[in-house]
Amino acid sequence: MPRFFCENIGENSAVITGEDAKHISKVLRMRVGEELTLCDTKGTDYICTISTISPDEVCLDILQRQPSLAEPNVFVKLYQGIPKGDKAEFIIQKAVELGVGEITFFDSSRCVAKIDQKSMDKKITRFQRIAYEAAKQCGRGIIPQIRPVLTFKQAVTEMLECDLPIMLYENSTAPLKQTLSTPAKTISVMVGPEGGFSPEEADFAKSQGCFSLSLGKRILRCETAPITALSVIMYQTENL
Repeated sequence: MPRFFCENIGENSAVITGEDAKHISKVLRMRVGEELTLCDTKGTDYICTISTISPDEVCLDILQRQPSLAEPNVFVKLYQGIPKGDKAEFIIQKAVELGVGEITFFDSSRCVAKIDQKSMDKKITRFQRIAYEAAKQCGRGIIPQIRPVLTFKQAVTEMLECDLPIMLYENSTAPLKQTLSTPAKTISVMVGPEGGFSPEEADFAKSQGCFSLSLGKRILRCETAPITALSVIMYQTENL
């Protein structure tokens, strides 16, 4: 069933406008009486039928509402060291597909990529669009937010607000799987850039209360590590 995000949802009806309305009428060629699913971006799905349709506006009658089955019962925040090239786009797309709740990039001592604020503002707009498209494609109930860049210490401070703050560090020997046996509603995961974390950064995060954990004996690329970690987390929490 076709699925669209929409915030213009009432008690018994909803209206889709703009590009989505054009897509429904011109590309999908849907007709009055056909069903589609709306999501309010807050985790609720609405099963609807089309009452009127045009390229500018699609009016819908709501048949039923239900929690989005695609949303995990654990909220995971990903803190990712700024990668170089187009790796950020890959990370965002796959992390959203795997159920991440929020993504924040941070700058650290070993980040190869250095981006000025004006450039980063433009990138975040594009990143948010990638998150939107990924969420729409995979049937998410929310659109994960791509947040402004933080410093390393700011990121660590924010991570501590979660039940389980995790730093993935190549020199750690404690396995991620073991720590996930502790029940948690919110989990923050920090992944370093191409150069990893400096010993001083790893010591700081640990001293603040982050768990320093390993993904195994092989050193993973900065774009592979977050996808692996999210897969493990979702599997261990029975969300995969």
